[in-house]
Amino acid sequence: MDIISLIIFLAIGALVGWLAGKIYKGSGFGIIGNIVVGIVGSVLGGFVFGMLGIIAGGLLGSIVMGTVGAVLLLFLIGLVKKNS
Repeated sequence: MDIISLIIFLAIGALVGWLAGKIYKGSGFGIIGNIVVGIVGSVLGGFVFGMLGIIAGGLLGSIVMGTVGAVLLLFLIGLVKKNS
């Protein structure tokens, strides 16, 4: 992975994390938090979309898939926090 690919990867992660934060709780998590939520959410979204047989192609598809996964991640974290 070259430096440009890494920067794009982190930028998409930040965007996805920010979008998920806006959708789920109304604000973002800061740049580092957005990147972490975005990257983990993208992995979760890829897994869920794969299990459902949905293919998300291109940049827009990746952003949608990552956002769905990140919102799901935040929802699951919220459930765990409520039960603690």
